[in-house]
Amino acid sequence: VQLQASGGGLVQPGGSLRLSCAASGRTVSRVTVGWFRQAPGKEREFVAANHRGGSSTLYADSVKGRFTFSRDNAKNTVYLQMNSLKPEDTAVYYCAADERIILSSIRTARHYDYWGQGTLVTVSS
Repeated sequence: VQLQASGGGLVQPGGSLRLSCAASGRTVSRVTVGWFRQAPGKEREFVAANHRGGSSTLYADSVKGRFTFSRDNAKNTVYLQMNSLKPEDTAVYYCAADERIILSSIRTARHYDYWGQGTLVTVSS
C-alpha cells in the first residue's frame, strides 16, 4: 500500500483544515487506516483510525468532537477534517495503513506497516 498525505498548512487558532490520504495498491475500504501526528521533540501519537472500513472509528481524547475521519471509496482516499484547531495541534500528520491489525491495536503506531510521508499542520496566529 502506498499512501500520499496532503492538505497541511498554516491556520489560525479556531480554524479548519482537511487532510487527505490517497492510497494505491490496496482498497482503503478493506484496510485499517490511521492518522498519527508528531510534534517537535515529542513522540508520534495517535489521532484517529478506522478499522477495515467498518463502523469502528476511534479518536484520541484530545481531538474528539473536533476531528472527523471519513473515507471516499471511489477515490480510494481517506480524510481527516480538523475543526476548532488549537496551537497544540501543530505537528506533522501522518496517515498509516495495515491489513492485519486488530481493533485493540489501532492506536499503536508500531502495528502499522505502511506510512505516508507526512504533512505539516501549523496552528498559529
